Amino acid sequence: MAIQTSRATRGMATAPHSLASESAIAVMREGGNAVEAMIAAAATISVVYPHMNGIGGDAFWLVHEPGKPVTTIDACGPAAMAASRDWYAARGVQSIPFRGPIAANTVAGTIAGWGLAQQLSAQRFGGRLPLSRLLADAIHYAAHGHAVTHSYTNTTRTKLAEIRDQPGFASRFMPGGEIPQPGTLMVQSKIAATLSRIAQAGTDDFYRGELAASIAADLKALGSPVAATDLAAYRATERPPVHLAHSRGTLYNMAPPTQGMVSLAILGIADRLGLETVPADSADYLHRMVEATKQAFFMRDRHVTDPKYMTVDPQSLLTPDEMDRRASRIDLARALPWPAPQPPADTVWMGVIDGSGRAVSFIQSIYHEFGSGIVLDGTGINWQNRGASFSLDPSALNTLEPGRKPFHTLNPAMAHLSDGRVMVYGTMGGEGQPQTQAAVFTRHVVYGQDLQAAISAPRWLLGRTWGQATQSLKVESRFDPALVDALRAMGHEVEVYGAFDETMGHAGAIVAHPGGVLEGASDPRSDGAAIGW
Repeated sequence: MAIQTSRATRGMATAPHSLASESAIAVMREGGNAVEAMIAAAATISVVYPHMNGIGGDAFWLVHEPGKPVTTIDACGPAAMAASRDWYAARGVQSIPFRGPIAANTVAGTIAGWGLAQQLSAQRFGGRLPLSRLLADAIHYAAHGHAVTHSYTNTTRTKLAEIRDQPGFASRFMPGGEIPQPGTLMVQSKIAATLSRIAQAGTDDFYRGELAASIAADLKALGSPVAATDLAAYRATERPPVHLAHSRGTLYNMAPPTQGMVSLAILGIADRLGLETVPADSADYLHRMVEATKQAFFMRDRHVTDPKYMTVDPQSLLTPDEMDRRASRIDLARALPWPAPQPPADTVWMGVIDGSGRAVSFIQSIYHEFGSGIVLDGTGINWQNRGASFSLDPSALNTLEPGRKPFHTLNPAMAHLSDGRVMVYGTMGGEGQPQTQAAVFTRHVVYGQDLQAAISAPRWLLGRTWGQATQSLKVESRFDPALVDALRAMGHEVEVYGAFDETMGHAGAIVAHPGGVLEGASDPRSDGAAIGW
């Protein structure tokens, strides 16, 4: 397990696969900035960790430049214009399935996000590296092979029954008809060709060029509602973040349709519960964090959707008065009953800070493991199933409408601390994302734990996440049994999981100190690394 925090001064990258971190560092060594480094890392991880993410999904960016306001890139694709409740009703579908062509009902925004990020890099940071360089590692790993991870093998085996018969799945993800074993080389020739085309023609080709024509034709042939006109109409957008005034600084996250405000609300509520009066990682600490999570999820489930359909300003949910009100509802001795949460999700989070202090907190996802499961024949792209989160109930908060953005669990986090430090942090894991962010932040910033220790320490999770279906409070077995007993006595339904259980997500963090030192940490539950130079 990782036990030491990595430190450097000229650049730091952390990712749930070490090759993605290496790609980011290589770009910075060649004079690239944090945004360029993140494009390279995003491309590499889309190839070497394909069960967790891919270019057929969505992405979100938080970008910090010293002395400038934090900005974000929303690379979330909307529902196809043909994707309506009537469209599904005509096919006898009462709820959108999580697998198959009719689960692939939204535009994939990731590649547009890479393109907008490269524009931002060139215009504001003097970025000069061509896309061909930024995608070079990913193209090589796809064309010549990369070593399969235990995570890939285990996930494929676990999910095989529900996805093996999806169009194109076996040809890309099970070469020779078998699940690749850890350490064997996996070649993805079609993805190599697709990435090469993007490197040559630009990211726009994915939406309005030869790639777009191939993608649209294959989606239509499979029965997806996503059409060429949907691809052509899509643009990633730059937007302001949501923010929270915390006792330790100002915290930032993505605005809706993500649950970024949940991460901030958990920390804002917990900031009022006297964390400094209870020991770190005690039953009283976990109880406060879990109860703050419940209050934040209540807010989310009542309000958060595509911002065009929201009836309140998301920033208004994070005011000091609202945080006070939510905190006042918490019983410090007794757990509130927990309702049914959202479905699980599947994602990668990565962070980069360069030697000039520019920082990126980034998340890329195909929603469930392998997304919809369908793989497009012409391009090898595995399309996301993010739109399966829509409801076909017209009265639901996230009811399906043509062109509507789906609700996203994705939320990269960032903090400007009062002592001058800048922190980027995040994780994969659906419902677990804001909870793990809160754990990492409070352990490191509030309690002063070493950054790597804060990530490696035992974690908890309320509700469902990556690959899980139960709604209990899950805790890793490294917690003291007496703590588990105390939580149960408070009314929590507790399940004990493995010592370093992948259910708890793949977290990471980087902290930039005012003096120039960079600290990075990676999750021992992943295949990642925090690498600096």
